[in-house]
Order: sequence, then structure tokens, then C-alpha cells
Amino acid sequence: MTDRNSQLQQIIEQNPGIQFRELMRSSGLKNGVLSHYVRKLEKNGAIKVVRGPRQARFFSPKITEEESVVIKALRRDTPRALLLALIKDDDGLAFSQLVTKVRRSSSTVSLYLSQIIEDGLVEVRVVEMKKLYYIKVRGLIDKLIEEYNPSLLERSASGFEDIVNSL
Repeated sequence: MTDRNSQLQQIIEQNPGIQFRELMRSSGLKNGVLSHYVRKLEKNGAIKVVRGPRQARFFSPKITEEESVVIKALRRDTPRALLLALIKDDDGLAFSQLVTKVRRSSSTVSLYLSQIIEDGLVEVRVVEMKKLYYIKVRGLIDKLIEEYNPSLLERSASGFEDIVNSL
């Protein structure tokens, strides 16, 4: 294994869910060179690549599918804020409380809340005629934050991702 391969694997292992541009900055490699090495590492099973609309995220092969979903949410500003607000409140939070706690517009909270519900990280329960949101994977989130803190809780490379994804 070359030094570049091991350097990239180490960066990816320490920063699960890292995106291509972040990996490019961290490694100091140019786009074409990084693409070449990433393709080789993926082909050899040394890294896992999760491709989504407009982005690819890189993981160590030891990261499970469920962990990668949580990591993806924790690496983005608004989903991370929602999850952390829900973790702090075991009694569940109403939508309006979430909007206040994460200090985002209702439409932004609605978009990201529906995504993390769809991803199975949050559940909705009706309690005394009120819709409340609860964290579903608290143990997994705690484990991942403990294992990879502070990299999972660092602000994403830019708030631009949240803006683009809300369109």
C-alpha cells in the first residue's frame, strides 16, 4: 500500500462521512489525483463510498449502514442541531420548540426533520393530542459522538450545503 493510500484511509477513518472537497483539502491532493486514489481504494474495498445527490461521502469499511446514516446527519448543521436538541430533551419536543431551539425557519426545520424521520433517526408520537418528536437512536448517536468527537460535531465545511439541500 502506498503512502497516499494509507494517508487517505487514515483521513477517512478519522473523519467518517467526509466529502470529496474536504478530503481534497485535508490530503492536499488535486482533484484528478484524489479521484484516482479514491477509485482504487474503493475498488479494493479499503474504503466505502456512499453516493447521494450532488455528493459522495467516504467511510471506513467498518462503519455500518446505520452508522453512516447517523454520521451523515451529524455532519450537517441543521440535522445535527435537531438531533442534539432532541437528545437533550427526553420528553420529546413539539415542532415549534424545535424551530426555537435550532433557530432556523419553519420550512428549513420541516425539510430536515422529515429527512431524519425518513432515515429512522427520529420518531413522531402523539401525546395528549400533541405531535412530539423523539430521538430513536440515542445510544448509537452517543457512541458515534464519543468515538469520533470532535470531528462529527465540527461545523460542516460550509453552511452552503444546508442552503443547497433545502432547494
